[in-house]
Amino acid sequence: MTNKKVLILQGGWDGHQPELVSKRFAGLMERNGYQVEISNTLDSLADLDKLMDLDLIVACWTMDKINNDYVVNVSKAVGSGVGLAGCHGGMCDSFRENTEWQFITGGQWVSHPGGDGIEYTVNINKGSSPIVEGLDDFTVCSEHYYMHVDPAIEVLATTRFPSVNYYHISNKPVDMPVAWTKFWGNGRVFYNSLGHHDDVFDKSPNAQILMERGMLWAAEGKQYAIMNKLSTKPFENTAKMY
Repeated sequence: MTNKKVLILQGGWDGHQPELVSKRFAGLMERNGYQVEISNTLDSLADLDKLMDLDLIVACWTMDKINNDYVVNVSKAVGSGVGLAGCHGGMCDSFRENTEWQFITGGQWVSHPGGDGIEYTVNINKGSSPIVEGLDDFTVCSEHYYMHVDPAIEVLATTRFPSVNYYHISNKPVDMPVAWTKFWGNGRVFYNSLGHHDDVFDKSPNAQILMERGMLWAAEGKQYAIMNKLSTKPFENTAKMY
């Protein structure tokens, strides 16, 4: 039996189809040899020792509130080397009131001008990461996410705004990050803003390739931290802020 473990958090707003998305992501990780648990409760974040034993946490939880002690546990687990990955509002619109969660994940959704059904192009930042190797630009018909992002992220793909008329058009056009990586302590974090509905990954197969590769990249960071004996001591002082 594999000892590579993934915890998928499934819940929040039903409009993002968390059950379907979680099932898809579970299948992707299982076919790569990971043992997957899908949890319907944030209380699964209460056991820090259990989180430390994981290779990856996948967030599929939108527009809810969270006990800050649970965010502290995620912070410590990811800081030790456990990966964190997610898509769309399931990770970067999970807990609007918790700024530490936003700090860990690297961004927060603020708008999707025009709503659902916007056709736009995802531009791959070639050479930015092995995650995007061999991928070409592709189109998506879905919500077009406008994000507030951490300037420290490594941008893997972008999309051009504006695509519809809204108040933001008074500003210059911007290339908004769609997919990125970052680090939190010794842990790897991956995010993909695509995935409003589960079928986006069928209609735009490159979106699923991004997710699969991104989750694997984040999960593999755990073994890297172990093999290289990376210490969490440099982060211990900042942990006291909690």
